[in-house]
Amino acid sequence: MSAHCQLTGAEPGFGKTISHSHRRTSRRFDPNVQRKRYWLASEGRHIRLTLSTKAIKTVDSIGIEAAVARIRARGVKV
Repeated sequence: MSAHCQLTGAEPGFGKTISHSHRRTSRRFDPNVQRKRYWLASEGRHIRLTLSTKAIKTVDSIGIEAAVARIRARGVKV
C-alpha cells in the first residue's frame, strides 16, 4: 500500500536514525495511512479512499461530498 494520503497529500518523509555511537542510517517516516470506505450519496456508490488519520477527521468535519470535491480538485481520480 502506498503511503500517500489522497486528501491532504501527506507522503513519507526521510531522515536519519542516529545510534548511540552516532552512526547515521537512512530511515523513512511514514504517515499513518488507512483505507476507508465511504458512501457517496450523490453518485449512489461506495468509494474507498486512502487517507491519513488527520484526513479522516477532516472528512468527519466537512463531509464526504466536500472532501471528494477537494480530492478531485487536486487531480486525483476517485
